[in-house]
Amino acid sequence: MLELKTPRGENIRFGEGAPLALIAGPCVIESEEHVHWLARQIALRAGPFVFKASFDKANRSSVHSFRGPGLKEGLRILAGLKAEGFAILTDIHEPSQAEPAAEVADILQIPAFLCRQTDLLVAAGRTGRIVNIKKGQFLAPDDMRYAVEKVASTGNEKILVTERGTSFGYHNLVVDMRSLVMLRATGCPVIFDATHSVQLPGAAGGRSAGQAEFIEPLARAAVAVGVDGLFVEVHEAPQRALSDGPNSLPLDRLGPLLEQLRRIERALGPS
Repeated sequence: MLELKTPRGENIRFGEGAPLALIAGPCVIESEEHVHWLARQIALRAGPFVFKASFDKANRSSVHSFRGPGLKEGLRILAGLKAEGFAILTDIHEPSQAEPAAEVADILQIPAFLCRQTDLLVAAGRTGRIVNIKKGQFLAPDDMRYAVEKVASTGNEKILVTERGTSFGYHNLVVDMRSLVMLRATGCPVIFDATHSVQLPGAAGGRSAGQAEFIEPLARAAVAVGVDGLFVEVHEAPQRALSDGPNSLPLDRLGPLLEQLRRIERALGPS
């Protein structure tokens, strides 16, 4: 089990029979005011959770797409959220970002496209922070053990692995629920990313489209299969989101979804 204590003293646990953990927030930091407001709104609906937001979206489809405030300003904003009592997850894209991000973030996330980048994985591991590795869209689930080994080679065994869909053809991803079982072989808690799994990469002419109507059924299926946490990007007005709006969960649907997922957990009982 991995355990994370928030600045408020709340415990968030991943794995070994702990209740489903939640990682939620907008795709990218849109403004300081927005992330503070949204974090409070998510907490009202979810209780203790890990707030996620990217300071930079380095893998946007188009050079013209909004990327975020950047490392220095983004970490300043996230530090303000940390001071308010929230646990923080953010992405890193280069080894040099690991140490400064670790000063603020409780969890460093390795983007799916970068899950084989040895120097990045090792740099994240050396910080001693929890490292969440997203399974590449191109990767078989059993090959995630090599990414886990790279982080663990630093002596850091605080590792999460996340399923976010597999490339299936032109602008499409598919979720093979068998992957959630196979990822257990890494020995790490398994997270299901219900929002990027419904993304349609590059399908909107230089931007990614998405099928947000499938977030909830896929999340229910993943909890029924057995996962330790849910990753979901949330926005109060997805049509106005500056990144990944088409595959974001509307804020007003978060509470009902979590209640459904908790009922599934209770029905399954101890594993």
